This record gives sequence, C-alpha cells and structure tokens, in this order.
Amino acid sequence: MKAATKPADLNALNVFAVVADCGSFTQAAARLGMPKARVSTTVKRLEQMLGLSLFHRTTRQVSLSEAGRELFSGCQPLLRGLQDALSRAGNEQAALSGTLRLSAPVDHAEQLLAPAVAEFAQLHPALQIELRISDSVLNLMAEGIDLALRVGWPRDSTARAVKLGEFAQCVVAAPAYLQRRGLPRQPADLAGHDWLALTLLRTPLTWKFSSARGRTQSVRMNARLRTDSSLALRALILSGAGVSAFIRNSIEPHLRDGRLVQLLPQWSLPSGGFYAVYPPGRHAPAAARAFVAFYRGWLQDAQAPLRQG
Repeated sequence: MKAATKPADLNALNVFAVVADCGSFTQAAARLGMPKARVSTTVKRLEQMLGLSLFHRTTRQVSLSEAGRELFSGCQPLLRGLQDALSRAGNEQAALSGTLRLSAPVDHAEQLLAPAVAEFAQLHPALQIELRISDSVLNLMAEGIDLALRVGWPRDSTARAVKLGEFAQCVVAAPAYLQRRGLPRQPADLAGHDWLALTLLRTPLTWKFSSARGRTQSVRMNARLRTDSSLALRALILSGAGVSAFIRNSIEPHLRDGRLVQLLPQWSLPSGGFYAVYPPGRHAPAAARAFVAFYRGWLQDAQAPLRQG
C-alpha cells in the first residue's frame, strides 16, 4: 500500500471504517449521525491523501477495493481499541454499550451460548451483540471479533485464552448399530468398529483411554465417514452409522431416552475445556471482559445439574 505523505486523520479513518462495516454510505451516515454528503467527502479526502481508491462504487452498492480491505483489517481493531480506552477512562463502571461480536461453534452456540447471550443482553439493554456461528476457527483480527468461545484444546499460541470450564467426553453408539456390530468390551475393540471422525479435532483418529485402576490404552481408529460438523456427527451417530466420541453434556438427553448407549463406561477419555479467546495484541473491550465473567458463572450453573446427576 502506498504510504501517506502526512499523518492520517483519525476521524476520517473512523468514518471509512463505518462505511466499510455498513457497506453503504447512507447507512454509515445514519450510524454516525452525519449528512451523507459529509461522509462521502471525508472518504474522498482520505483516498486523495493516500492516493488510493478504497471502495468500488456503483449505483446500487459499495464494496471495498483490495487496498480498502487491507486498510480496514489494519485500522478497525485499533480504532475500536481507542474507543474502548476512551470509554474506560470516562467511566469503567458505566453501562455497557456499543457492539460486542462473539464467535462460537454451532453445537456450543445452540446448546449453551445462545441462552446465555439472551440473558446477558437483558442485563445490558444498550449493548448490541452479534453472534458469528461457525465450526471453523475464524481469524479474530481479520473478522473484527471481540471474543471467541471455543471448545476443546486451544491451538493458537498468539491468542489469549481464558478457561471457563471443563467437559467430559464419552464413546457412544445407537442401539441399531450395536445390534449389527456387537458391543466393544475393551478400547482396543474399537479399532475394528466403524469410527465416525470429527475432522475439526487435532487427532480425530487417535484416542487415549484411562481406567479407574490407572491403566491406559491408546487406540488408532478406522474411519470411513468423516465430517467437519459436530451437528452432522451427532446425526450420523443417531442414525446408526457408527461409533464416536462426543461431549457428554450435548448427548445426555439421548442417553437418557435410550437413543444412544455409552460404551466402555469403565474407561474415560481426556476432558476438554470451554475457552474464551481474545484477539492478540490489544486490550479486551469492557463488554468482552464483562461477558467472560458472566459466562463463567452461567456455565457453572448450567452444568451443576449434570454433575449432581
């Protein structure tokens, strides 16, 4: 990108970022409380200063150019950090406002996060919350996400992860599958069964089992069916397609109603964690920190009945 010949106007950068976020000069003007003509003029002056075209403009839509995308990905987190710093300096205890962007896996969002967000939103009516739900691990900086809720084991060493709680895993299958293939008696027996692999995991085919007596067995599974979706994995198990490991909380109702059977209950798998992950390199927004504190307690309350049962 061509370097500017004089210091950038932070207000112009903010206007540019809002237009990029809205994808519309009209919507950006409404959000900023400015005349549309002034928004357009501010962006044009920024483009002239940089010697770059930041947007592709047509009569119907506005989209970022390649240079615009590069500038937006670089300036958006910094501008939001400045806004958060000003907000904290004004009053750390003030009511939460602005926008909180969260990401989470599909199954976790459906079962736990969504009801927690609904309750948190009632506590902070001035705060807008955006949920981005995907089983893929999103780039928090590039996507402008304030906080990611992740399940399992953190991979990105550059991100800041806060552990919120733990979950147990168990191996399950549908009764129809067990009628066809029989019941495994030892972890090693699973190598001869139809394993359903969740490719989101770091090692989806290798599993380590531990017994109450301290014995361990590491088993390499054979998977003919693989998926990158936890929802699809659960559906495959319920349909009798094979055997797999799953978060116990998520399939507890199916164990109770008999649609699924827990295998090898005398053996356990490593527990995983629920994590809140902040983007690297900047102070966490007040809303993100407040939600982490809230969600930690919410998860404990939600899991208490399962622990007692």
